[in-house]
Amino acid sequence: MPSPVPVTRILRRDLGVKLGACSSPLTRCVGGSRLRVPASAFPGDTARRLWSSAVNWRELQGLEPIGSGGFGLVFKARYFGETVAVKRVKCAKNKLASRQSFWAELNSAHLRHKNLVRVIAATTHSPTDEVMDDSIGTIIMEFAGSLNLQQVIYGDAEPLHVDQCVRYSADIACALQHLHAHNVVHLDLKPANVLVSKDGVCKLADFGCSMKIDLSRDAASRLHEIGGTYTHRAPELLKGEEVTALVDIYSFGITLWQLLTREPPYAGDRQHVLYAVVAYNLRPDLARDVWTRSARGRWLKELVSRCWSAEPGLRPTASQLVTELSTAVNSF
Repeated sequence: MPSPVPVTRILRRDLGVKLGACSSPLTRCVGGSRLRVPASAFPGDTARRLWSSAVNWRELQGLEPIGSGGFGLVFKARYFGETVAVKRVKCAKNKLASRQSFWAELNSAHLRHKNLVRVIAATTHSPTDEVMDDSIGTIIMEFAGSLNLQQVIYGDAEPLHVDQCVRYSADIACALQHLHAHNVVHLDLKPANVLVSKDGVCKLADFGCSMKIDLSRDAASRLHEIGGTYTHRAPELLKGEEVTALVDIYSFGITLWQLLTREPPYAGDRQHVLYAVVAYNLRPDLARDVWTRSARGRWLKELVSRCWSAEPGLRPTASQLVTELSTAVNSF
């Protein structure tokens, strides 16, 4: 899990430290970043990095609240003349979890992919000289749209055709493939964390539960505290077993089921659902017309079943999902 000790405890704020993907802010990557902001914005080599650990507050204008979550507020704003999303991570009751969430958000900051929400800048610095006790940090990201997949599934009266569901799923699989190739596990994949752009492209967002898996270590990566959403949580996480990229594939299976049925995956008491998922292999209902009335539906049923298999080794990898879903999309 991310370290609760922020890098600014040992370094001057807004110094411009080059941070790579890490589960701890104390893990630094000296080089490899290239920020895509105007070269005149910051001195030195900052403008050549993928993202900046400094925010030019004078260029951040017109903040408009657009959402809130367990660890902060999200605003729409203008940064160097472009529309961006700004996430302010606040200090919740669990201060350790708040700090972990902020640093986990940066696990994907060095990555660039059309199906991942891009991080532009992040800092623990306040825009004023006053100490903001309830603020952990600020993250500036690309504005990928105000619509998420949760709203598409449950709030849109328009029909959601199978071919569109498969295209959305292919986008999500591409995002996971890129994440997993860089040893980052999202750990909270669900419709609400998938943004849908005005062009209908899905972008995976909200990395506050993510984890960097260090494959160079012999010790298994395990979560000390389970985050994420219980309806999408893989059974091996509930049993305290090793964290692998395949936990995201389980969540993908639940998400694909939601896309195709447009119903919530479970009903009933949370603890009963969690127990049944582990002890009785409980999964959402596959006895629906959508799974049986066509060859495509039967193929999707088989795919979903493999994704949420109780045995992680039986689940497809993200790369395998991309191949299968791309083939399906091209066959439409």
